[in-house]
Amino acid sequence: MNSSIRVTEQLLKTKQFIRKKYKANKFIAYFQNYTNTFMPIKDFQDRILEASNVSDVVEISISTRPDCIKKEYLDYLLMIKEETGINITIELGLQSVNYRCLDSINRGHGLGAFLGAVNIIKSYGFNICVHMILNLPFDDMRDVIEAADVLSSLEVDIIKLHSLYVSKNTILCNMYENDKITICSASEYIERLIVFLERTNSSIAIERLFSRIPEEDAVFSNWGISWWKLKDMLFKRMEELDTYQGKKYVPLYSEALIKGGY
Repeated sequence: MNSSIRVTEQLLKTKQFIRKKYKANKFIAYFQNYTNTFMPIKDFQDRILEASNVSDVVEISISTRPDCIKKEYLDYLLMIKEETGINITIELGLQSVNYRCLDSINRGHGLGAFLGAVNIIKSYGFNICVHMILNLPFDDMRDVIEAADVLSSLEVDIIKLHSLYVSKNTILCNMYENDKITICSASEYIERLIVFLERTNSSIAIERLFSRIPEEDAVFSNWGISWWKLKDMLFKRMEELDTYQGKKYVPLYSEALIKGGY
């Protein structure tokens, strides 16, 4: 929706659509695009206050970067939570736990910035949602396992998984079109998903498994397969393996004892 439209108007219009389509009665005000804690603090406060005053909004979700977490923004969100009872979720884009991969995709931060962000957000008692891409061309299955272990150890609340897509007119697009990177097959992505889910604590909610992007905006997306067919492929494979989220989850502090290590 056009960002020039006031938050209240956006929410009221979207509420009407969601209520009619899904029979919903409670809503999340989702500040999704861009780095929301990078805007001037006064603009941030005004937008959050507007959202908190819309009826039937029970949660405010803020999408941002791990290296853009600022105490004054968190302080204001805490005040809103305490005064209104509205739940607060902070969404952090991590994508990979491999700092070399993060450098390769120009994320501009490493794993340390993410760990620091999680620690300070947890001190405020807010929920944490983490975005991950499991098939970046610079990662392998070991990175997938490490990602599940790290996020489970941190006890994040929500994970959104994305299948890598390549947008037009980007550095990644140039690398893809000039054969400088290779994206794994759909079947390998399914296997990575399964390994990740098996190693992830079952208490963590998985809100997404695949990306979606308009075809006209991408040079590569989901191997030309619809997301719901990919979902069916995943569920079928998990049934064949008789597996589920958390099946192989082991708290890392006790892993050596379970394996018989010293």
